[in-house]
Amino acid sequence: MIRPIAPRNHTLRLTERDRHDLDERIVRWEKDIHCEFIANKTVLGDSLKISQALPAGMFDLIIADPPYNINKQFREINFKKSSRTNYVSWLDQWLCQMKRLLKPAGSIYVCSEWQSSGAVQEVCEKYFIVRNRITWEREKGRGASRNWKNCSEDIWFSTVSEEYHFDVEAVKIKRRVIAPYRGTDGTPKDWETSEEGSFRMTHPSNLWTDITVPFWSMPENTEHPTQKPEKLIAKLVLASSRPGDLVFDPFLGSGTTSVVARKLGRRYLGIEIDEHYCRLAEKRLALAESNTKIQGYSDGVFWDRNTLAAQGGKGGARAAPPHGSPNLFGG
Repeated sequence: MIRPIAPRNHTLRLTERDRHDLDERIVRWEKDIHCEFIANKTVLGDSLKISQALPAGMFDLIIADPPYNINKQFREINFKKSSRTNYVSWLDQWLCQMKRLLKPAGSIYVCSEWQSSGAVQEVCEKYFIVRNRITWEREKGRGASRNWKNCSEDIWFSTVSEEYHFDVEAVKIKRRVIAPYRGTDGTPKDWETSEEGSFRMTHPSNLWTDITVPFWSMPENTEHPTQKPEKLIAKLVLASSRPGDLVFDPFLGSGTTSVVARKLGRRYLGIEIDEHYCRLAEKRLALAESNTKIQGYSDGVFWDRNTLAAQGGKGGARAAPPHGSPNLFGG
């Protein structure tokens, strides 16, 4: 017996009509290998093979969410944990291509978790200038009786050279003021009041506790098991790219990077090996043409988790212009 879907369950699903209509939007690399490559596409195929065929210096920003070195079932593919040596070797195969594909002033972010984080750092340092390790809190996670609960992931931020773009003003966070300090004249010191309360704009750090992982009541949620939040990717896109820049995701998954790039007025290109997830990405992209909202990002400001404005979702993103290995693990 099929259980009915709860009215508040907004998880995006594919219909039979979607499967037919969305297929026309997907670039099939093996079939269309001779076509002229253009931006704003979802490409079905093997990430390593396609990356090797792309021209050098194409991208301003790369956001990669590769498979972590853990046992994980993803639809028909069962990913098995390997030795650190083998995982480093696999990372090296595609990260060397990422350096070739980036522009001289380009940046790259590579996602990982604690078991694979050291391996990612090792290979990133081989090809790039590592700038920082971002650790973000996943408020979801299974408890452990003989260990600490694992509820964080890492993102390694690297650049090709010393010349790179970083817009700190675009990624400041609006936090609720806990201890509102006033100057000698009684005016607020570095904070302001509004209808929602007292808030302060703060510089972003490399520890992110304001991210909500997609769940069933959020419109951005899909069936993809490791989907990254749009808010998380929006921070990377806004900090390290300009409007009109080309953003690349070699492990696209359900399309989060492309969707966020679209909403924020960037061009995008994503590669995904699973056709079902390619369709999900294209359905999300179609919806993003008329809805540019990103939960937790309103009126050009990132709000702290569970603040009134972030939950209410008023406002939205800035308007966008018209339009070798398993790589289904991305967001």
